[in-house]
Amino acid sequence: MRRLAGVVVFTLALAAAGCSRAPAGTGASSSAKDSGVTGKPPLQVVATAPKGSLHNPYDGNAQMATEGHKLFFQYGCNGCHGGNGGGGMCPPLTNGVWIYGGDDDTLFRLVSLGSQKLQADGYTVKTLQSVVGFMPSMGPLIKSDGDLWKIITWIRSAYSGPPGHKDN
Repeated sequence: MRRLAGVVVFTLALAAAGCSRAPAGTGASSSAKDSGVTGKPPLQVVATAPKGSLHNPYDGNAQMATEGHKLFFQYGCNGCHGGNGGGGMCPPLTNGVWIYGGDDDTLFRLVSLGSQKLQADGYTVKTLQSVVGFMPSMGPLIKSDGDLWKIITWIRSAYSGPPGHKDN
């Protein structure tokens, strides 16, 4: 029952942040499919991809980063991480401090599964940072792997610290 209460509170927090359902008109286009985006829901991608095999097909693509910033708001990420990813009640996404590691595969799985399921899958905390609560599973809300890759592309583009800390 305790977990259910957390889900209800999180759902209410998303609704308060303006995210009641997946944004309309998102998903993979034919050109995205050509780049390795499947258009499948993130949880489905995570369930079938071997650990360490996920790589961002949009890495460094400014247009995808711009779309990712819009999706960051549409999916309610800003409610916890701030509008520019600089933090709020949850860690900043722009400082290069990655609690579980900053490679594409880990970030995709963290957002999809949430921190509790990620730890249950064998991932460990690598860096401590002030965190008010756990990262909830956004996989059920994010419509497609393409949307999540765009959000991750924007997060990486918003980072302005030392290059060596960006992908750790």
